Amino acid sequence: MVLPTTEIIEPFKIKIMKSKEKLMITIRPANLADAQAIQAIYAPYVEKTAITFEYEVPSIKEFEKRISNTIERYPYLVAEEDGQVLGYAYASTYYDRTAYDWTTELSIYLNEDARGRGLGSQLYGALEEELEKRGFLRFLACIAVPNEASIAMHEKRGYIQVAHFPKVGYKFEQWHDIVWMQKTIDGPVRKIR
Repeated sequence: MVLPTTEIIEPFKIKIMKSKEKLMITIRPANLADAQAIQAIYAPYVEKTAITFEYEVPSIKEFEKRISNTIERYPYLVAEEDGQVLGYAYASTYYDRTAYDWTTELSIYLNEDARGRGLGSQLYGALEEELEKRGFLRFLACIAVPNEASIAMHEKRGYIQVAHFPKVGYKFEQWHDIVWMQKTIDGPVRKIR
């Protein structure tokens, strides 16, 4: 698998910040070498929760494919500390019709040990900032509920709930609801594709 040209990832800025524990966090573009770490972070969400509706943990090759496909158009970021990936966030197509070009779905996953330190909000903020630079104006999040931490983080970042779909995902022998949350960015509509 070939990584797209560096021009695709050059718009990103590397951000260094301090977490509550005064440790240095780097937020940077994901690359194919991150696939194994990303898989390790995602696996517990698949195996133990209904936060994602996937039943099987995707292979490392599948994660490489997902990263490669995503960075052709959208940002895919990782947060790391001392070279260890603690979380990742990316944007994806909401709906593949031209009128939706300015709308994107955001996703974020953190290592269990990295939660509760403000890292998720920092990583999400970096993703939103990059999306705004690229001209995206509508950010959507699909959240399996209950998930109070995710709802609270999104509300704090200016998202509002726009939809609630009861019992649409079946996992672990029960039905699960989802909510959609949206953040609207004021800005000019410009060609982004």
